Amino acid sequence: MSIWREEIGNETWLVGVSGRLDHLQTPELEAELLELAGSGNQRIIIDMTEVTYVNSGGLRCLVTIWRKARQENGTVVLSGINPKLMDLLTTVGFHKVFDIYTTTSEAKVAMEVA
Repeated sequence: MSIWREEIGNETWLVGVSGRLDHLQTPELEAELLELAGSGNQRIIIDMTEVTYVNSGGLRCLVTIWRKARQENGTVVLSGINPKLMDLLTTVGFHKVFDIYTTTSEAKVAMEVA
């Protein structure tokens, strides 16, 4: 798994993730996201275009950062979800928790940083 991040303006960060989000890789992602949220960066777009697999640990990581952002009056949105991953997110009800965008460009427009 690899992670990158970019400040894109309007107090918003874009965080890209690639590879597998499982119990081995998610601690690194969670630490990165919690660092951002804890530093007052309350608006985060997680680009999951290159994510190939998510297990319960990856789902827990996403919920953890969503809760942290909400505590800080912020938001976390997801973008670039492939159909297989979207099926998983729908099955566990995450489509009701997260705003999910087909592309990062759409997420940026929604967050008013396009």
